Amino acid sequence: MTDCLFCKIAAGEIPSNKLYEDDTLLAFYDIDPQAPVHFLVIPKQHIESAASLTEKDAALLGHVYAVIARLTQQLGCAGGYRVVTNVGEDGGQSVKHLHFHVLAKRSLAWPPG
Repeated sequence: MTDCLFCKIAAGEIPSNKLYEDDTLLAFYDIDPQAPVHFLVIPKQHIESAASLTEKDAALLGHVYAVIARLTQQLGCAGGYRVVTNVGEDGGQSVKHLHFHVLAKRSLAWPPG
């Protein structure tokens, strides 16, 4: 998608502070961190949101969570972390490209605000 911010970041057209990259995923630090550790994991393929996922995306989602587990371990987040994906405007999704926020290294209250 030509006007998608995260597609442009994945394509290298917009710089990011990369944490991880492979053929299908990109992880980079959030520009407005809400925790001492706050990064995003996005598929390079444009998927609008979690509402667009099907069973065919199971391998992609497994890979997303395996990468998150590896990165949080490398970043010393043994105390725990939160993974958030927002869906739609009412869910707080501001960029219409599937992405997972990973937040750690602070107490994360429940329910989230």
